[in-house]
Amino acid sequence: MKRAMRWLAGAGLLMTALASGAAEPDLLIADFEGTSYGDWQVTGEAFGPGPARGALPNQMAVTGHRGQGLVNSFYGGDQATGTLTSPEFTLRRKYLTFLIGGGNHPGETCIDLLVDGKVVRTASGPNSQPGGSERLELQHWDVSEFAGRAARLRIVDTATGGWGHINIDEIMQTDRKPPVLLTNPEREITVRSRYLHLPVKNGAPKRRMSLRVGGEAVREFEIEIADRDPDFWVFLDLQPFQGKSARLRVDQLPDDSTALQMAVQSDALPDADGLYGEARRPQFHFTSRRGWLNDPNGLVYHRGEWHLFYQHNPYGWEWGNMHWGHAVSKDLVHWQELPIALYPYRYGDMAFSGSAVVDRDNTSGFRTGSEEVLVAAYTSTGRGECIVYSNDRGRTWTEYAGNPVVAHQGRDPRLLWHAPTRQWVMAVYHEEGDRRSIDFHTSPDLKKWRFGSRIDGFFECPELFELPVDGEKSNRKWILYGADGKYLVGQFDGKAFHPDGEKQQLWWGNFYASQTYSNAPNGRRVQIGWGQGITFPGMPFNQQMTFPVELRLERTDAGVRMLAEPVRELASLRGKRRRWKDVELAEGENPLRELSGDLWEIRADWETGGAKRLGFRLRGVPVVYDVAKAELTVKGVVAPLKPVDGRVRLQILVDRGSIEVFANDGRVAVSAAALPAEGATGLEAFTEGGPSRLRSLEAVELACAWKRGGSGGED
Repeated sequence: MKRAMRWLAGAGLLMTALASGAAEPDLLIADFEGTSYGDWQVTGEAFGPGPARGALPNQMAVTGHRGQGLVNSFYGGDQATGTLTSPEFTLRRKYLTFLIGGGNHPGETCIDLLVDGKVVRTASGPNSQPGGSERLELQHWDVSEFAGRAARLRIVDTATGGWGHINIDEIMQTDRKPPVLLTNPEREITVRSRYLHLPVKNGAPKRRMSLRVGGEAVREFEIEIADRDPDFWVFLDLQPFQGKSARLRVDQLPDDSTALQMAVQSDALPDADGLYGEARRPQFHFTSRRGWLNDPNGLVYHRGEWHLFYQHNPYGWEWGNMHWGHAVSKDLVHWQELPIALYPYRYGDMAFSGSAVVDRDNTSGFRTGSEEVLVAAYTSTGRGECIVYSNDRGRTWTEYAGNPVVAHQGRDPRLLWHAPTRQWVMAVYHEEGDRRSIDFHTSPDLKKWRFGSRIDGFFECPELFELPVDGEKSNRKWILYGADGKYLVGQFDGKAFHPDGEKQQLWWGNFYASQTYSNAPNGRRVQIGWGQGITFPGMPFNQQMTFPVELRLERTDAGVRMLAEPVRELASLRGKRRRWKDVELAEGENPLRELSGDLWEIRADWETGGAKRLGFRLRGVPVVYDVAKAELTVKGVVAPLKPVDGRVRLQILVDRGSIEVFANDGRVAVSAAALPAEGATGLEAFTEGGPSRLRSLEAVELACAWKRGGSGGED
């Protein structure tokens, strides 16, 4: 009788609220932000000791939850089972909402609403087949018929196969009707402009978007599409589809989303007038105009152009949707961005890293005219190592019909011509159980490949090239590189690499997956790396490349070592110069006190003298040499650096997002993420613990390398 009276009272309050049009405040049932499940009852092992903090070991990235914590029954993998049951609560609002992800196994991976011990509502995750996403989506139940009734929630995982887990977060009671997720909403357009601008909201659920022409998906990708109020805009290149009728489709959208309506065609890029002039845009390090970048790919010099291809997500600020972006330069400093070079083969596949060469003798037979053919190898994640070729200076690329040319558990093929054996070599990363190696394959024509050998102990993005020692053409050594920047010096016979000694390290800090240019003029060996982890919050782009350097081999007291210094073309950016000679520097003195600005090249030849520490604070960022430890520290990046005859020589490049230091004529190279504090533009040279002597000091203002505004230089 008392239960019936409570139900009638609750129902009466709900009906009164609905009649008046008033919405009562939302009631939170659980957000799982604590370290334990509190009063919730746990059985089995699947739910672990408490809420998860995102993905669990061996699980794909979990997205779409709110805050840090969530229910994630992948604890121990899909084999684990269990239940999680809430304390009793009273249904006081019309709707019960929750975020749900994981496996679509009704009754086995689900959340149930129990009234009087019976299941009256149930929901399961979205995934039942291999692939899929660990994204949580909002769902709701109309529970008005149970107003005032006591209820419990039970989260269930009894499945043990694929997608045998459930993710739940943010369970709420509300009177506001939640939006309904529409499946495959579309908008029809006639393609009349070059670009389609798409709104992005960082942190929004990733949606599967496609452009469909003639019923087929001609472009398909994931995007954090903004339902309203975008953080920034990206673009889809419509050039191949001019004049055609197309449909823009999203796999799921809330019924109140304006995302499809906000998409707009234009012949200009988003915010074209402000392009490259954004507040945090690096001014002489390469960044993509929109979206994410990582590994440099396909570095090749051809007919006066330095080609920079790169791993690229054109549709978002984070990693994903791997394409090959493309830019060219006449001088390694001023870059012109071109259209996407390689798109993923199909949705779910990605165009991972690779390399490019000039096939001068047309060994491949790909050349169709008088132009030398460019050939690139890349990893198609769903197929293997694939070959593409270009007969128009790298502007468009054609897939080789025989792809993949190498199928294995690996990625990142590096092509080179081995002149002594007159064959092509592919150095490619390979995984086999716990083994990590670089494998060498050979080919006469870039199409048919034969395994030659492998060398263990390297991870990702191999690089293989030859350099003279101390410039002596008759004394040449081969360098074998991994993604982490550690390298071996040795010999390569066209089939196997024979190291002279142990691995060495040149680069330190935010540096990864570098590559050097094929076919560079005058025997130059020019290197560009990914400035991994150099981020730009609030900007429509993310990550940068390191500044191009020229590599050389020299004999040192420790053996033959590789050195790196910025390419000489940096001179084109140099402006006003200040010089000091033979400065006796005492504590508290600062010869740079009158200087300030964003972009600098600093050179110093420093006698350590009686100092314990010396260095610079550049826009508030410390560059410090510890004399006793013989260590150079740049914004937390520590590298060993021995003085030479009691002296330390530094060349420093200061840009808006990073500081790069080349010490002792390039024996040590450091790349460090360094976003200065707002308004920090001052420069300081200092000594601590005793005096030091600056034999020479030079501060040069650097100019911006970008052409501002316009279309970004596409052709």
